Amino acid sequence: MYDIRKLSEDTIYLGCSDRRLKLFESAYPIPNGISYNSYLIKDEKTALFDTVDKACSSQFFENLEAALDGRELDYLIVQHMEPDHCALMEDVVSIYPDVKIVCSTKTVALIKQFFNFSPEENVIVVKDGDTLSLGKHELAFYMAPMVHWPEVMVTYDKTDKVLYSADAFGSFGAINGNLTDEGLCFNCSYLSEARRYYTNIVGKYGPQVQMLLKKISALDVKSIYPLHGLIIKNNIAKFIEKYDKWSRYEAEEKSVLIAYSSVYGDTENAANILGGKLADRGVKGIKIYDVSQIHPSYILSEAFKFSHIVFATTTYNNGIFETMEILLHNIAAHNLQNRKVVLIQNGSWAPTCGGAMKNILESIKGTEILDESICIKSSLKEEQLAELDNVAEKIVNSLNVLI
Repeated sequence: MYDIRKLSEDTIYLGCSDRRLKLFESAYPIPNGISYNSYLIKDEKTALFDTVDKACSSQFFENLEAALDGRELDYLIVQHMEPDHCALMEDVVSIYPDVKIVCSTKTVALIKQFFNFSPEENVIVVKDGDTLSLGKHELAFYMAPMVHWPEVMVTYDKTDKVLYSADAFGSFGAINGNLTDEGLCFNCSYLSEARRYYTNIVGKYGPQVQMLLKKISALDVKSIYPLHGLIIKNNIAKFIEKYDKWSRYEAEEKSVLIAYSSVYGDTENAANILGGKLADRGVKGIKIYDVSQIHPSYILSEAFKFSHIVFATTTYNNGIFETMEILLHNIAAHNLQNRKVVLIQNGSWAPTCGGAMKNILESIKGTEILDESICIKSSLKEEQLAELDNVAEKIVNSLNVLI
């Protein structure tokens, strides 16, 4: 049975949710599932915005047939060629052979790579600022390369003032009845998974996100229709403000993230003591994570959020304990910048992880290492509490400069 939702007089939601998938892109845990959003405008001409993942193929084609209600499909607007959005393109073209594929130049090459049909006869290639009239609705296209693939574009419906935003402004999480953010608490129920989605999927490409934000700043946007997650109506300004901060690598919170790995609990003990000393000095909102227990996608998201990060780990195989090493490489790969960092190392006979952590972090633009003096030899000793006090003072003084 089809499941379609009317968004406006002419626009229909055809998307679906997958709550069975455990890892998005085989990498990121999605305990709350994921949505694949697709939209149809029915005007004098009909236009479909992207398809969905093949996991939802049966539902999607039931939805599309019901939404068209006997009409032909005139345009397939391809904003992003990842298979979670384009997997059903070849089937759409087979069912609707006269459909015109509207896309960027780089999309054409990717169509040939993913599928076994030649798109040239069906394609309308558009560039920045080009428009397409559906009748009452006039669409304008804006290129958004590397947000987060090179062929990406977004589409602005001048009539309904809707930004079809491709993978921008998306979120992890299935659709739970409500299609929009109206009446929902943005900060408490949505923001954390939107941040985790941005930082892990798009976060590396801050300058490119800034270019997109500049383009859409001239548009009167009343709704944002992303390819994953809720439609944004009530929190557009908040979301754009967050994207601006994230893409500039500016911290949202002037506080401290402590990320540690600990084999027998001694490094964990130091992390907890430091957290308490910071709290006793008035620092609010501290977060402490065991990187061996929490997936790095969550800690990366928090690293984008916090101004100061403490990395505490043990020496292992003459290097960094492996879960911490994975996290640090993850942070470097996603281009996080401009953070103030403290390093704490542990090593029973040859503590070398501190230098190895420093080598990774110093490759990241704008990293300032506030302290790297604490070296635990197996277990924290009472005389080292003064060293932790000193580190806590350095962090607090640095926070006060920011505040």
